[in-house]
Amino acid sequence: MNINASCVAAIVIIGSLSVVPARANDTAAELSIGGLQFSRTSAVSMESEALKISTDRISVNYLFRNTTAAAVNLTVAFPLPDIDLSEGENISFPASDPTNFVDFQTRIDGKPVSFVINQSAKVGEKDVTKLLLDQQIPVLPIGAKQIRTQDLPEPVKNKLADEGLLMPTGTGERGRKLYEPGWIVKTSVVREQSFPPGQPVSVEHTYRPIVGASPDTILRKNLRQNKSMTAEIDRYRREYCITDGFLAELDKIAGPGQENKAAIQERRISYVLKTGANWAGPIRNFGLSVDGGKGRLISFCHAGLNPKAGSASEFEAKDFLPAQNLKILIVGKF
Repeated sequence: MNINASCVAAIVIIGSLSVVPARANDTAAELSIGGLQFSRTSAVSMESEALKISTDRISVNYLFRNTTAAAVNLTVAFPLPDIDLSEGENISFPASDPTNFVDFQTRIDGKPVSFVINQSAKVGEKDVTKLLLDQQIPVLPIGAKQIRTQDLPEPVKNKLADEGLLMPTGTGERGRKLYEPGWIVKTSVVREQSFPPGQPVSVEHTYRPIVGASPDTILRKNLRQNKSMTAEIDRYRREYCITDGFLAELDKIAGPGQENKAAIQERRISYVLKTGANWAGPIRNFGLSVDGGKGRLISFCHAGLNPKAGSASEFEAKDFLPAQNLKILIVGKF
């Protein structure tokens, strides 16, 4: 398997959606990102969180306050999604940096700050990072660090295959065995954060999401009425809170035909929201803005959030304790 820079800008999608469930190579997978992780603390409260989500950029602005009389120092981790390289061809990396592959940036009180990116490779529960680095193989082989497994020396391929890092995919010319990477890449952005007593601290994160994409959508009328799609349609309804009104609007823009003549596609974005419950008490003021782009339909489950007056894409809540993560579906022309 050759993991190369073509995966960075956009994934090449082969084939089109038919009346049978989509195969893995018909769609790019969305991967969940978002949410600071740390041990629960009763010393620091989250005064507000303003979250803005689009297919190009996610930004989140936090305002924290140390409610005690002494400084509080925390190690704060921002986990990036696990990358299963056996599914590498179905992942569209938004940036070519093999460590900061979502172009993550952070500011404290408006000023850029440095952070450490920890990255490791695992096969099951076994850490295989050292084994890769000893063979001069990058943990995440994308961009300038791309590799061609078939070009590795035979002894290296055999060793990695014996350790479970390479998976056989058949044979090539002259009967040579072919392999593809099979390890999982784990990445976390980590920094030390100080919260002075009684003072507000503003934290801003921005990054480019790993967006799921399909060249069609099974929600089109002709497809969703096919009995073989029933289970998948039910899953969409549950995960994205699809309503009959949403489907009626989709039918207007997609039309009733078998073919996707209106060129309707879908994008999927996931965001880890539940870690907002780790601070002292609920989030006092929470705001969410979702930008799907002009003329596109958006659906997601927003339990506990209220639509903002005069807006169809903004939501808010007081004393918000997030109980579920966000899974956002965007359907339309791209």
